[in-house]
Amino acid sequence: MSDIFPKWTNRLPVKILIGALLLLGLVIVGLWYYFTPSYTRVGYTPTQPVAYSHKIHVDQLGLDCRYCHDDVDESAHANIPAASTCMNCHEQVLPNSPKLEKVRASAQKGEPIPWVKVHKMPEFVFFNHAAHVNRGVSCVECHGQVNKMEKVRHAKPLNMSFCLDCHRHPETRLRRPDQVYNLDLQIPQDKQKKQGKQFVKKWNIDASQNCSACHR
Repeated sequence: MSDIFPKWTNRLPVKILIGALLLLGLVIVGLWYYFTPSYTRVGYTPTQPVAYSHKIHVDQLGLDCRYCHDDVDESAHANIPAASTCMNCHEQVLPNSPKLEKVRASAQKGEPIPWVKVHKMPEFVFFNHAAHVNRGVSCVECHGQVNKMEKVRHAKPLNMSFCLDCHRHPETRLRRPDQVYNLDLQIPQDKQKKQGKQFVKKWNIDASQNCSACHR
């Protein structure tokens, strides 16, 4: 046999085994990373340049999401409000509070506050906010109960499987348009599924699962 195969082939099975183990290790590490907060960003709660409590403004004072994010039902992107929007109220409410110094300076100079982005989609992913909220998908489905947060945190994974689950079963996420911004609304599962199917039929919803729907 030694005359047929060169000597280096004696080590070939060992090399194949080592290569297979390395490949398996890479697959395990990749899957582990994909399903952990390192990738999904779940729990990410950055410190912002100005402390803004959604719990106070939305939950306690009843501020509608669209007062600050006024383009969310018209644009693909949810806008961050300018300091002038904040000052519409704070010219009368706590106008001299040191906590609002950066807000006042921003409004006077016209320079935006450097907010830290919490919910960040990859550059190769397209998501249209208006298309979703205008068809009964509440903010809470992707952002969690922001109205209860002192600091905004990344509550949902927002990975591909999360989005596809919604596209495959839209009836589990839809609600009446006038309740989209009611983040406290709790709908029993059986009622949700029943009315969700009605909305899918009524609004002719055909949530695409084609790659081109999100990757453009």
